[in-house]
Amino acid sequence: MVELWFAIAAVTVTAYVVLDGFDLGAGALHLLVARTDTERRQVLAAIGPYWDGNEVWLLATGGILFVAFPKVLASGLSGFYLAIMLVVWMLMLRGLSIEFRSHVREPLWRAAWDAMFAFASTALCVFLGAALGNLLRGLPIDTEGWFSLSLFTDFSAREPVGILDWYTVLVGLFALLAIAGHGGLYLAWKTDAAVHERARRMARVLWMAVAALWIPVTLATGFVNPGFGSALATRPIAWLGALLAVAGIAAIFAGLRRGRDGAAFAGSCAFLAGLLVATAAATWPVMLRASGDPALSLTAHGTATDPAGLRVALRWWVVAFPLAIGYLVLLFRLHRGKAVAAAEGEGY
Repeated sequence: MVELWFAIAAVTVTAYVVLDGFDLGAGALHLLVARTDTERRQVLAAIGPYWDGNEVWLLATGGILFVAFPKVLASGLSGFYLAIMLVVWMLMLRGLSIEFRSHVREPLWRAAWDAMFAFASTALCVFLGAALGNLLRGLPIDTEGWFSLSLFTDFSAREPVGILDWYTVLVGLFALLAIAGHGGLYLAWKTDAAVHERARRMARVLWMAVAALWIPVTLATGFVNPGFGSALATRPIAWLGALLAVAGIAAIFAGLRRGRDGAAFAGSCAFLAGLLVATAAATWPVMLRASGDPALSLTAHGTATDPAGLRVALRWWVVAFPLAIGYLVLLFRLHRGKAVAAAEGEGY
C-alpha cells in the first residue's frame, strides 16, 4: 500500500509538470513569440481553457502528501517556507496577469501585465526546477525530521546547504529550458500564422539546448547524490522512464523535422513524464533526502499513514482520478483545433 501511494504521488507530480508545464512554458515565451496585442491574445486563448485546471494537480499532490505522508508534508512546508511563499506569489501573479490584462484597453496597462505574466511564468519554471534539485541533492534534516534552509550559502552543494547552489541553479536552468520548450511545442500545435512559426523556431532551439544539457545534469545529479546513479542503473522502472524520455526527445525532433506539431508536443509530454518516472524510481523509498547522515532521510515507509487510513483514501482516489482525467479529455475535445484570439471585450 505504501508503494502504491508513493506511485500515486509521483503520478500527480508528473501530471502537474506535463499539464501546467505547457502553459507555464507558453507564458515564459509569449513575449518572444507574440509581438502584437492580437498575437498575445491568441497565446492566452490557447492556454485559457486549461491553465487554472492544470494547477489543481499541484493541489492534488499536496492533498496526497497530507493523507498518505503527513510528516513529509509538514517537514517540507516548514523547511521550504520561503520557497513556497515565492511559488504562491508567482502563481497569484500569473492568474492576475491573465485575468486583468484585458480589463483596460490602455496599451501600457496590457504591456505591464504581459511583462508580469512572462516574469511569473519564467520564475515558476526556475523555482520548481530548483526545488527538485534540492530534493535530489539533499536537505539538512535533523534527528527529529525537521530542516531549515537559507536562500544560499557558498554555492558549493556541500554542508551547510542553501536553497540555491551550483547544482540547484543548474537544475532550475534545465527545467526552464525543458518547460519553455514544452510550451513552445504546445503553441506551435495550437496556433497558426506568425505565432506558430516563431513558436516552432523557439522550440527547436530550446530542445537542442535541453538535449545538450541532459547528460551533464544527470552526471551532476550522480555527483551530489552518489546513490542516484546506481539506483538508476539497477531498477527496471527507472529504465522504462529513461527509455520513455529518450523516445520522447526523438519524437520531438522527428515531429519538428516533418512539420507534425502534435507529434512533437506528444514527444515533449513523454520526455517530461519519462524523466520524472525515472527520477522517482531512482529515489525510492526516500522522499526527503538528508544531505548529512542518510539515516536521517524521511522515507515512504517511515512517514506513511497507517494502512487502514491508506485503504480508505484509496477508495476516494479511484473515484476522483478517473473524473479528473475525464474532465481533461473533455476539455481538449471541446477546444480542439487552432486557438483564435478573442474579440475585444470577449475572453482574455
